[in-house]
Amino acid sequence: MRARDNVADASDLQKQPPGDTIAVATTMLGMLADPTRLRLLAALLPGERDVTALTAVTGSARPAVSQHLGKLRLAGLVGVRRDGRRQVYAVSGPHVARLVTEVLRAAAEH
Repeated sequence: MRARDNVADASDLQKQPPGDTIAVATTMLGMLADPTRLRLLAALLPGERDVTALTAVTGSARPAVSQHLGKLRLAGLVGVRRDGRRQVYAVSGPHVARLVTEVLRAAAEH
């Protein structure tokens, strides 16, 4: 895959996306607007983690972390798999990782 394959060109940006795509994108971006959820996604960039590890990284209470992870999962930003009795979370794909990385970079440069 070439780097160019991941970049929208001018003709892509001129097309108006369908309304349902806009609605989903708005929901996803809204999920990033919460500091705890953004911290969770940033903590998942290096790889999978369980709720206990994410609680330690974010400094949030376990019930709050679980609730935020549920919202991120419903929005399609994280995935979950079972590992014995634990649930292990990860960003749902490279597109989500790029989105989180770029928004953090933009904030750092601001």
